[in-house]
Amino acid sequence: MTRILEYVIDSKASGLTVQEYLKTLGCSRNVISRLKAADRGIAVNGEPVFSSRRLSAGERLTLTLREETSSCRFSSPAPEPVFPEPDIVYEDEDLAVVGKPAGVPVHPSQGNHGNTLADILTWHYRQKGQPFVYRAVSRLDRDTTGLMIVAKNMFSASILSSMAAARQIRREYLAIALGRTDEAGVIDAPIGRKEGSIIERTVDAAGERAVTHYERILYRPDLDASLVKLRLETGRTHQIRVHMAYIGHPLPGDFLYCPDYSLINRQALHSHSLTFLHPVTKKELHFEAPLPDDMQFILPEAVSRHS
Repeated sequence: MTRILEYVIDSKASGLTVQEYLKTLGCSRNVISRLKAADRGIAVNGEPVFSSRRLSAGERLTLTLREETSSCRFSSPAPEPVFPEPDIVYEDEDLAVVGKPAGVPVHPSQGNHGNTLADILTWHYRQKGQPFVYRAVSRLDRDTTGLMIVAKNMFSASILSSMAAARQIRREYLAIALGRTDEAGVIDAPIGRKEGSIIERTVDAAGERAVTHYERILYRPDLDASLVKLRLETGRTHQIRVHMAYIGHPLPGDFLYCPDYSLINRQALHSHSLTFLHPVTKKELHFEAPLPDDMQFILPEAVSRHS
């Protein structure tokens, strides 16, 4: 798998070394090392150069990144998944935006092999004869639905991961919460691992800082449930689920924090929208995914459909 990228150096980057310029792009040390080690991995105006070479305005920097066609984790033939074809909302040479269904883990783990998003996408691209290395930029819990970004090469993975760490990828969630929430609010409460549990989290003064913004979209008195939009300032494990339970409005169907399955049989949480700059073109991308079928009951239209 080879990805060739070209950049025209502007006045702001003039005087930087190649390595310094690559760092401004968000390249990791690993990617820079791979480029330095590759034959003609770094070239200026068509000529190979060292990473210490200083750049001048108007010069053309060419990066050639070569990598294995499959990651070691998925080097063996992927089994045919038990799930349908992946919901690929958008894709190009550098990334794919994928809609994750409920019940699908993002990564293989103990007890989860052959049924993960990694397996499904690896199998999908293998069937199309396209080299693919699975690199999820972020993760969603197994039973959370919605949009995710998957990088399709090491270069885009490095930049997108840097963007995610800097909170430059804006994600909004939709969730159903029990009761009538406030119209809007900010939950600023640290989260840590619950004593005696491997996976459960709780609000804990000794935990890590966690901040969640929420806004009520609608309230259904007949269900005593609210549809809320949420945005995270931090990315703690189970953050939305823990915070909403903490303020007295847990998500129904959550086997850890609200095992009430009268409305839905999994946590009512959906990654609704993503907005970010493309890692290569720097063009702003925006995607939205509507509520999945099992959360549609909260919408007023659902009443008329079933009356």
